[in-house]
Amino acid sequence: MAPPRRVLLKLSGEAFADPAIGYGISPETAQRAAGEIAEAQKAGHQIGIVVGGGNIFRGVSAAATGMDPANADYMGMLATVINALALRDAIEARGVECRVQSAITMQQLAEPYIRLRAIRHLEKGRSVIFAAGSGNPFFTTDTAAALRAVEIGAEAMLKASKVGGIYSADPELHEDAELLDRIGYMDFINAELKVMDTTAVTMCMDHRLPIVVFRLVDPGNIRRAVEGESIGTRVC
Repeated sequence: MAPPRRVLLKLSGEAFADPAIGYGISPETAQRAAGEIAEAQKAGHQIGIVVGGGNIFRGVSAAATGMDPANADYMGMLATVINALALRDAIEARGVECRVQSAITMQQLAEPYIRLRAIRHLEKGRSVIFAAGSGNPFFTTDTAAALRAVEIGAEAMLKASKVGGIYSADPELHEDAELLDRIGYMDFINAELKVMDTTAVTMCMDHRLPIVVFRLVDPGNIRRAVEGESIGTRVC
């Protein structure tokens, strides 16, 4: 069995979307993710989670159509809370305690984000889902995930998304794009790859926090990533 690890798992909101309609929450995907998180948690690993909200509302897209950018971002933060509550319910249904901490205060739904309390939850064997991003507009949930990973002392940031990892070029536009096993922080930034925003990557680089990018919908990938197996692409 792999030694226990503390990790920050970033789940793409878009990857939770119902494939039939392209938005909303796919119960099958959410339940599979919850099952793998619960399995890893029961094995002794400590897992903090940040969930995006793009399957419900994308602030960037709304701002592009004329909405006030700050207001659009706050709406996107609220979308992440919906995903966090759905994921918590699915995790707890599998016998693992889970807490939601929100960067925006909403006492009836979630605890406020308190760093030391989050760490204490992890030490007690509870999963912790960090909702509402960083609580500030103009920062992505990738950056919020990097921030929370550093704050809780995670060994790695695991980004589960729609893609299998980081490619040498956009695989949807270039048939010859190659999946990279490993890439350096500066190589990622200089190549202007769009898998993650540069603010998140820069923060991880400054704190020497490795990033693993892998496909969410492949069964078993979350467990493998948490246990430190070689999957997807490693940014280090």
